[in-house]
Amino acid sequence: MNRTGRALSLGCLLLLPLLAFAGGNSLLIPATGSCSLNTAPEELPDALEACLASANAGDPQAAFELGEFYYDGERAPRDLQQSLNWFEQASLKGHAQAQYHLGMMFFRGEGVQANNIQAYIVLKMAAVNGSDQAMDSADLIAAQMQRSELEISNQVLGQIFRNYLQELQTAEHITPFNPLP
Repeated sequence: MNRTGRALSLGCLLLLPLLAFAGGNSLLIPATGSCSLNTAPEELPDALEACLASANAGDPQAAFELGEFYYDGERAPRDLQQSLNWFEQASLKGHAQAQYHLGMMFFRGEGVQANNIQAYIVLKMAAVNGSDQAMDSADLIAAQMQRSELEISNQVLGQIFRNYLQELQTAEHITPFNPLP
């Protein structure tokens, strides 16, 4: 399927983050907030402390930025375990770029054992949350996967979305088929 076709086919799914936010669902929540670690070296300890506080308070953008900070190794030694931890934290709150990076870490085996199934699932979630880059990467990974791996991946994704829809249906009478108030 080409990029335009994917965008059209996912059009309805891109509305899900708004529904999830309104219903309190943690699967697909848009990222908000930020902290900046691109600062002068003498200001980095304070910026890092503030970013850690934000991330520990549940800010997915701060967690994402910490993941990048430890992944790139430009301003501190590269720490894939820390990067993985912070990308996971942001991913669980629906941060598409964190999900993309996490999926690619699973694919490349960076900080974890390489796992195409897990990479594909996380990248598909990132795509649903709005990352075109993740959709393209998931397609490339799918081309390398065995049929049985794709079947497992799609079963897991199907269950994730069934659970998500059930959560929406029980959350204040909101369904994916009714507009938000």
